Amino acid sequence: MSVRVGTRGSALATTQTRTVAQALTEQAGLDHELVIIRTDGDVTTGSLASLGGTGVFASALRASILDGVVDMAVHSLKDLPAAQPEDLEIIAVPARADLRDALCARDGLTLETLPEGARVGTGSPRRVAQLKALRPDLELVDIRGNVQTRLARVPGLEQHDDNAPAAAGSPRGDLDAVVLACAGLDRLGLEHVITERIDPDVMLPAPGQGALAVEVRALHDGIVGDALLDPTTPAGRLREGLARLDDLHTHAAVTAERALLLRLEAGCAAPIGAVARVEDGEDEAGAAAPRIVMDAMVAALDGSRILRRTSSVQLDAVPQEVNAEPEQSAEWLEDTLMTAAGALGVHMAEGFIAEGADLLPGTVRGTGA
Repeated sequence: MSVRVGTRGSALATTQTRTVAQALTEQAGLDHELVIIRTDGDVTTGSLASLGGTGVFASALRASILDGVVDMAVHSLKDLPAAQPEDLEIIAVPARADLRDALCARDGLTLETLPEGARVGTGSPRRVAQLKALRPDLELVDIRGNVQTRLARVPGLEQHDDNAPAAAGSPRGDLDAVVLACAGLDRLGLEHVITERIDPDVMLPAPGQGALAVEVRALHDGIVGDALLDPTTPAGRLREGLARLDDLHTHAAVTAERALLLRLEAGCAAPIGAVARVEDGEDEAGAAAPRIVMDAMVAALDGSRILRRTSSVQLDAVPQEVNAEPEQSAEWLEDTLMTAAGALGVHMAEGFIAEGADLLPGTVRGTGA
């Protein structure tokens, strides 16, 4: 069986998709082939915010699954709309890479040492809002393009890669720094261009940043569920193999982050940051049980107001009658974690709304800005 894996055509997308596909081959013995899908976000030159920000990279990949062109697709999770289509399922979220934002600056500069008036490029309203609050003296420049195109705008950081060249005709060397995602740079082997990995206490990353999502057709989408679950069928083998790639703690964390976005009715380009994590904890009886903690922020586009909250939910320990059966215990923990994660995201969103987050200009309620 050869699995057709849908991916965008950029160097970053194909690199991270190939990593997932190779892991699938190693874990489940399934051969694979990459299928390049052209998306609206790849062919449009405007910034992500100007494109509406919601699903511009995902729509074509999702259509390719439903049309039978591919068997699965790999997404950067932060690019996925928070509302999950009923006919598609995120079956696996592999372990998260570095979720921090990366400053890539000339001469080894950091956020603190950038000179007054320095020109910093980013296409993210979330980063813009936080940078304006941190360093109102900076000149922020809206940028688009692949990683190489963005890096080429900083003197000394241009990368010469024939497989992923900077866009012809794009500006060169006109910025002092750009802000990108650490995970993407790490996956491309470009760690050396990072001059500062920005602490989340300073700049909160986007919901889902650093994580990948593997999406397939949902079980109930007009297909006999037993056939999809039967490990002797091609579809069943694929689902079983992909389940092995799922990292439960990462999946729960991004579920909380995406639930926050969904309740706020915000697009993936909104000035919203969120990072959740699963920690060791104790229930009311003192028994070991996980706890989910999330830090989140909602900002006005101009950085004039930033709302920030931290919240957590403590799970109960696995019941004794369930704990005796390892398989049942794992299923109980997964169901409980995912349910609690979703509830935590909604709870935090309600807190932001009570503080007036839905009144901040260009922030939530479907603006996508």
